[in-house]
Amino acid sequence: MSSPSVFQLLANLVLALHLAVVGFVVGGLLLVVAGNLRRWHWVNALWFRLAHLAAIVFVVLQSWLGQVCPLTTLEMWLRARAGTGNYGGGFIEHWMQRLLYYDAPSWVFVLVYSLFGLLVIASWFYFPPAPRRRRPPE
Repeated sequence: MSSPSVFQLLANLVLALHLAVVGFVVGGLLLVVAGNLRRWHWVNALWFRLAHLAAIVFVVLQSWLGQVCPLTTLEMWLRARAGTGNYGGGFIEHWMQRLLYYDAPSWVFVLVYSLFGLLVIASWFYFPPAPRRRRPPE
């Protein structure tokens, strides 16, 4: 496997990871709401809720500070090393990029991320995380 193709493969893996993180952030809130309505107790596990909150807080802070996502930066660096630039590649790569990257003014992203973050915080009050259960001593 030549070096450019390794970088291309790594860039695609980072893109897939990025899509998974986006899915976790968006899907996590949907799971919290739907899971509570359906009485799925696991959606209120503290570890899950903290991981979800940390992910959206990171995204919101990053947008307020005007920083580019580290996964985007890494992916673009890998694509440059592969010699493909920011676009190109196969069918799945093309559509994953279309799902993640939009052309809009930065204030739009700050607003959307902030509103979504507020929804996540509201879910903590409406559907509070379950405290960690302690096992009774034996």
